[in-house]
Order: sequence, then structure tokens, then C-alpha cells
Amino acid sequence: MSKTNSIKENLYVQLFCSFFKLGLFTIGGGMAMIPLIQGIVVDEKHWMTEEEAVDCIAVSQGLPGVVAINMATYIGHQKKGFAGALTATAGVILPSFIIIILIVKLLQGIGDSKYVQGALLGIKAAATGLIAFSAYKVGKQVLKGPFQWVVALISFGLIAGLSINAVWAILGGIAVGLVYTAVSARQKKDDGGEST
Repeated sequence: MSKTNSIKENLYVQLFCSFFKLGLFTIGGGMAMIPLIQGIVVDEKHWMTEEEAVDCIAVSQGLPGVVAINMATYIGHQKKGFAGALTATAGVILPSFIIIILIVKLLQGIGDSKYVQGALLGIKAAATGLIAFSAYKVGKQVLKGPFQWVVALISFGLIAGLSINAVWAILGGIAVGLVYTAVSARQKKDDGGEST
């Protein structure tokens, strides 16, 4: 095996390159990156199953910080422990770090240009579309029964209608999910006991 092939097959290199590419070419960051991350880790690299990816999204969304960085850290840790987490996280952060510094320097001179404002307007619209697609894709995988739909709709209503902080919606979802699981388990146990 050649040295070039062994470098390409190195999981640390794959983690860094995959997340660097995501960070470099994903406009909108955060939620907009979710379908692309899923495409790489589930479909292309087979590092996770669809179910594991949804769990990764749920955990990453429920923690402080940017969801894409949290996901990179989670996936890196799943594949290669602490060193893998650092590798994937560095990969996803580095492009933004470099690009933001370059853009700030550039915008200092031309930020008021109508063409720059027009370009930013288009970027924001495209990022909104990516986020909407991400919500649709995750919803399709997660919202499989009445319980999930009710929790999702109530959370949406509380956040959008009453401006409740998303953290409270997530904590509420955790609490309701635990109660639902306990009640379901007890009901199954009781039903099993009655049938014997």
C-alpha cells in the first residue's frame, strides 16, 4: 500500500477533511449543515446509522453551542475518542475562522456597496432554505407518532408564539419524554401481567 493511500485511509485525516469541507462549503452554518453532515456520516462514510445520526442531532441541539460544532465533536468522539473529537471539531471550525477574518478585512472597504448588500441578501435567503430543508428532513425521521408531533408542535408554539427560550423547550421535551417512556413501560408491564 502506498503512503498516499494510507494517509487517505487514516480516520483522523478523513474526519478532519470531511468536516473541513463541510465548514468550507456550507453557507448558513448550524442547522443548515445538518443534512450535509448526515449525508457524509450516514450515506457516504457509513460512520453512523440514520437512527444514530438523529440521536446525535438531538444531543447536539440540546447542548450549549453551535449544533454543527457539537455534531462534529460528537461524531469525532464516537469514531476516535477525545483525539477524534478534537480533529473533527478543528476541521469544522478552521474554515469559518479563516474566512471570517478575510471577509471582515474585505468588508471594511466595500461593506456599503449595493452589490455586497445584494449578495448578502441572497446568501441569507439560501441559508433559510437550507434550514427549512434540515427541519423537514429531521422531522421526517423523528415525527413518527402522535406523541412526537404533539411535543414538536407545542415546542414550536412556545418558542415562536411566546418567545420561550429554546433551552426550556428542550428541557421540557426531556422531562415529557422521560414521563412518556416510564408510563409506556408500566403500561406494557401491566398489559403483560394481565394476559398471563
